[in-house]
Amino acid sequence: MRYLLDTHVLLWWLDDASRLRPETRTLFSTASNELLWSAGSTWELAIKSQIGKLRLGEPVQQFVARVMAEQNLLPLPIHHSHAARVAELPAIHRDPFDRLLVAQAMVEGVSLITADTQLAAYGIECVPA
Repeated sequence: MRYLLDTHVLLWWLDDASRLRPETRTLFSTASNELLWSAGSTWELAIKSQIGKLRLGEPVQQFVARVMAEQNLLPLPIHHSHAARVAELPAIHRDPFDRLLVAQAMVEGVSLITADTQLAAYGIECVPA
């Protein structure tokens, strides 16, 4: 299975995996699963680091490269089809990063692992974090 990680899910996995449901933790350790990391999540980390809402302990670029390698995360770039799909989304959620992840999940046909229960209202498959 292919899963797109919401930004907070990866941070919880790294910081305190017990915040995630046991079933969700199993997804990380199942070799046949493909875990996708969106460039949008890297963008979110960069912005939140810059404004002081998040401390990673190393530059964002190094953090992302290291964590993606250690966790076997596959990169999901932002394509024009993803950005354009955002314009078609109803105004259920205001966070631009979450809206991009929803659009990517739709276009790519993947499930989104998230603790944000509002995102399921978009009609995508959400796996509870």
